[in-house]
Amino acid sequence: MGNATSSALSKEILEDLKLSTKFTEEEISQWYENFQKQCPTGRISPEEFEEIYARFFPESDPKSYARHVFRSFDTNDDGTLDFKEYIIALHMTSTGRTTRKLEWAFSLFDVDKNGYITKSEVKEICQALFKLIPKEDHCKLPEDENTPDKRAKKLWGYFEKKDNDRLAEGEFITGVIENENAMRLIHYDPVKH
Repeated sequence: MGNATSSALSKEILEDLKLSTKFTEEEISQWYENFQKQCPTGRISPEEFEEIYARFFPESDPKSYARHVFRSFDTNDDGTLDFKEYIIALHMTSTGRTTRKLEWAFSLFDVDKNGYITKSEVKEICQALFKLIPKEDHCKLPEDENTPDKRAKKLWGYFEKKDNDRLAEGEFITGVIENENAMRLIHYDPVKH
């Protein structure tokens, strides 16, 4: 393994990240340097992750959403994110609508990690998403999605499931791909003025 504290990123991880994301070697190396500065331990805690998120959403309260995002990327369930998990998190949460991103979205909504999404889990994520929307933008939302519950109800409706049904990953991905609105409702894009 060599020296774990060395600041150079291993070739193996670099190659892996270049394949699984669209980032260049320069970008990844640059982030790694920043990562080393911010996280000398090489690990990000949920609190640190929340702080990173807060910078992206200065107008709103991203705490609970950040927690869910953190959970979905902590693939080995050790309560921290390492550099690789962190970069993949950055990549997945940035724009785009590939199947990989929808797989990630599924894991975001699958709060208890049991492989299925329920309507109550959809509600929980919609509540977190809602807190990302700056207060002054709430009034601009369509009537049928201007509360977390309405948003959850509308989103759940696209999957043609009963309230107590469970939604599998394939059904989730298909439902979102087939409905532009569902695609829009599963995440929050800050409106560019």
